[in-house]
Amino acid sequence: MGEVRDGTRTRDSIVEAARTLTVATGWDSVRMGSVARTAGVSRQTVYNEFGSKAGLAEALARREIDRFVGDVRALLHTHGDDVRAAAHATISHTLTEAAGDPLIKAVLTSDQGGSDELLPYLTTRQELVLTEATEVLLEWADTVLPGADRAAVAFATDSVVRLVISHIILPGAPVEQTAAALADLAVYLLLHAVTLRSYAD
Repeated sequence: MGEVRDGTRTRDSIVEAARTLTVATGWDSVRMGSVARTAGVSRQTVYNEFGSKAGLAEALARREIDRFVGDVRALLHTHGDDVRAAAHATISHTLTEAAGDPLIKAVLTSDQGGSDELLPYLTTRQELVLTEATEVLLEWADTVLPGADRAAVAFATDSVVRLVISHIILPGAPVEQTAAALADLAVYLLLHAVTLRSYAD
């Protein structure tokens, strides 16, 4: 057990070092040797743990995404069956956190001539953001809208997640304005899912 905990601590310290360096210099400038020095481990240890810079990118992105998904799950369930309040609080929090998060800022403002290879992990990789965030929303919808059409709910939640991601990458209005508009859209789509089920019955 001690070895497992030590291994987990080593991985965590490497991921944290990668985060620190990304915030400071941008992901394109991060080198595995620098990560190793910052984490206080050997360069070989970093490669042993993650295999490549892409592997480290995925681990870093997954940690950030898990944190966001955990926040979403907690916020959704603090408003009872008030769908709009839950949607607005969750969307507003996500947009605000993304706008102020130094890691995401570092990624989105990195050199346009670089590879930006961390960005896809943080945004559009289906197995990370879309699937996990949508699953949390589906779980919540099953609780607050048990009679809704499942396929329509799946479409609604997937659409909302994609729109939130797009507004993180390219904001088009102040956070509260965007959050209010997206919350209204979420309510419309989810209530439409309820209506579809009613017609089917």
